[in-house]
Amino acid sequence: MQTLTIERDFDLTEIINGEEVVGPSPFGRHQVISENLYDIIRHYVKKNKLGRLHYSPLDVIFEEGINRVQPDLLFIRKENMAIEQDWIRGVPDMVCEIISPGTYERDMVVKRAIYEKYRVPEYWIVLPELQAIEVLTIENDRYKTHSIAEIEGVVTSKAINGLQVNIKDVFEV
Repeated sequence: MQTLTIERDFDLTEIINGEEVVGPSPFGRHQVISENLYDIIRHYVKKNKLGRLHYSPLDVIFEEGINRVQPDLLFIRKENMAIEQDWIRGVPDMVCEIISPGTYERDMVVKRAIYEKYRVPEYWIVLPELQAIEVLTIENDRYKTHSIAEIEGVVTSKAINGLQVNIKDVFEV
């Protein structure tokens, strides 16, 4: 009997503004938050047949050799699924970064500028230290706060029509 071996590339290397950047692997708390948020959003997206939600590591290639990033979560509307191949080649409808102390500047400044440059419609910033989520949307080529909640409350999405997330469910360990 022949065994089929499937190789997966779990390379955590991103290309940011033409430079290769290797990020640290996430901590356990980061993974729990990511799992919680993924479960909440995926359930809603699947139930309403809105598109597909992915989790890292999955490359989003904006420009070959210039900007290839791996957001923690990303969403693609069903009408935009053509950008989905082995990697995502193009602009997802939503990206999400869970900010760790070691990734703060890269996620909050550098990657935010990249997402803004390529006009990603929605950018979720998850701040575990503050138990906060900020949802940014593109307006006139710049990100503006669409929804924000800290410790308690609900954030809403524009890109995932009708989605409301109670942040207590995200930060529950």
